[in-house]
Amino acid sequence: MYYTYVIGSRKSGYWYTGSTNDLRKRLKQHNEGKSTRTKNRTPWDLVYYEACRNEDDARSREKYLKSGSGKRYLKSRLRRFLSLTG
Repeated sequence: MYYTYVIGSRKSGYWYTGSTNDLRKRLKQHNEGKSTRTKNRTPWDLVYYEACRNEDDARSREKYLKSGSGKRYLKSRLRRFLSLTG
């Protein structure tokens, strides 16, 4: 399985979207500062993920979630979560 994921920085509130074939390992890498794109905003929490059958689907979904309509989709999908976290 491949995963498209969204993580949120506890430090800044910034959200990062990515894809991987090992979600637990990738989240650990983000929190250990091993990703140049996210190392300055640790620690990270997993906010959202989707499972895909192949890498192409996961990358395509990642690209969509990074688009304007994808960000609107996430905000709508996570509306209750966002209101609970302030």
